[in-house]
This record gives sequence, C-alpha cells and structure tokens, in this order.
Amino acid sequence: MIKYTIGEVAFHLREPHDLEWLTSLGRVCRAFDQQDSGNIAFGVEKEGRRLFVQYAGARTMDYAGDPRDAVSRLEEAIPLYSVLEHPRLIRLIDHFRTAGGGYAAVFEWFEGECLHSHWSFAGAAKYSHPDSPFYRYRQLSLERRLRSLDAVFSFHVHVESQGYVAVDFYDGSILYDFANQETKICDIDFYRKAPSVNDMGESFWGAARSKAPEEFELGAPIDARTNVFTMGAIAFGLLGGETDRSFSKWEAGRPLYEVALRAVSLDRDSRFDSVRTFKACWDEARSRSRIP
Repeated sequence: MIKYTIGEVAFHLREPHDLEWLTSLGRVCRAFDQQDSGNIAFGVEKEGRRLFVQYAGARTMDYAGDPRDAVSRLEEAIPLYSVLEHPRLIRLIDHFRTAGGGYAAVFEWFEGECLHSHWSFAGAAKYSHPDSPFYRYRQLSLERRLRSLDAVFSFHVHVESQGYVAVDFYDGSILYDFANQETKICDIDFYRKAPSVNDMGESFWGAARSKAPEEFELGAPIDARTNVFTMGAIAFGLLGGETDRSFSKWEAGRPLYEVALRAVSLDRDSRFDSVRTFKACWDEARSRSRIP
C-alpha cells in the first residue's frame, strides 16, 4: 500500500503511479480511492470552478484486475456520455490519455451525494447511520423521493430510445443534491447497445439486489425487459424493503406497488415490455394514488 498526498488530500494505491498531471487541472480537494472498477476519482477546483476527474491506469486498493483493462473500459465508455447526453446525466467536459499510460475523464462537478457511499457507510451503516446519504434519502418525504425516481426513470426511457440498455445500474449510480433536491445519474460506463447478452454469467456487472435473473445466466438476453426489472428493483430500494418486496415494507400505496411488483417479475414475459411502458403505467398509477 502506497500513501499519496496531493495538496491536502491523502489516498492510497497498491503501487507507485505518476499523478502529477492532476495539478494542471486545479487544486485537488477530494479523492475517491475505494472503487472496485479499477478507477480512482478526484475532485479538483480551479478559479472557483470544480471538476470531477475519473482516472484509470493506477493499481487501486479495491481492484485486483489489470489496470490496462480498466483503461480500456473507461476509454470505450467515453462515447456513451455523448450518445446518451441528458439533463439527468452528469456532463462530460474532456477526456485524454496521460503520459503514464492512463486515461482520464473530466466531468462537470455536481453537488450530489452517492446513495451507496460504501467508502464511508459500509454494511448496516448505509441503512442506519444518520449521516449516510441513503439513510437521509429514505427520510425524505414520499413526494420528493417520487420526483427523484422520476428523474431516474426518465433518463432510462431516454437510454432505451437511443437503442441502449443499462448495465451495472444500481443505487450507487444515483447522486442526490439534498440542498437543491436534484437527482443525477453517474457511472454509465457499462451501458451497451441493445439487444445484448450476458457474456459473464453470474459475475455479470451489477449489484445483486438490483439485477434481473438473466443477469446471473450466461448467454441470457439483456434488453428492455431486463431494464424494467432494474427500475422496479430501484423503486423497491428507495420506497420499500429493497429485496423484501412485501407490501408491508412499501411506502407509496397499492397502485404503485402493483406496477413495481410486475416490473420485478422473475418471469420476463410478465414484466412490462419496455421502460417507456413501465413509466407510463407508473405515472398513471401515481395519478390514481393522488400523490403530488
């Protein structure tokens, strides 16, 4: 383990790596070194403007793979941020190779907090610590959470309309700005052209609590119905009992519960045929529920 300090920020890597290029972007004010994707991220500030920098190429503490694979994945993901550009998606500003063989993607800073902040609130603390973003989110009014979910669903209707499927989307891909009540999506690096297939078996990208059955099965289709399941699973995570999908854990009334429950059907054919159809039924159920 190698400890680095850039400015006033300390972080760790598995082995030495040249990160001096960071200083050309501004003063480093944050470091996120506990990602299992092979990336390390930084917050930088210059002349009052803040940026979020995602970097691949270093051997990070929570990634046992080859850094070159992480570099390839990040570089290949760059076009997605243009193709899927949307008001609810974080905005890519720049991207470039570094002298050390790494790759950096520079995003506009968003004052949101990640709902799965495992680096600060791991395990039970995520659900119970008063400072945990997920815990605080769950204390928001039902109206605010429904508006936040609408941002998530609207973005994925857009993803679908562009001919893509979401891969590795879970609550860790959701940023929420508590001060301004705004939701944005980050980390779409594994999204794919539709239709796709599960080419990894049980280890297919994603959090188990949000993955559809086909995301555990080698060769299974990954398509719109898969994304419908994911949207339903996210709804249960933010409005219900997460993997306990009983009505007793649900906070948003019977009409919305029935829509979410159909979305997470283990039988693919029983789910809605698209995210667009799912959202239309969700919106109709919300209007019947008389929720603002």
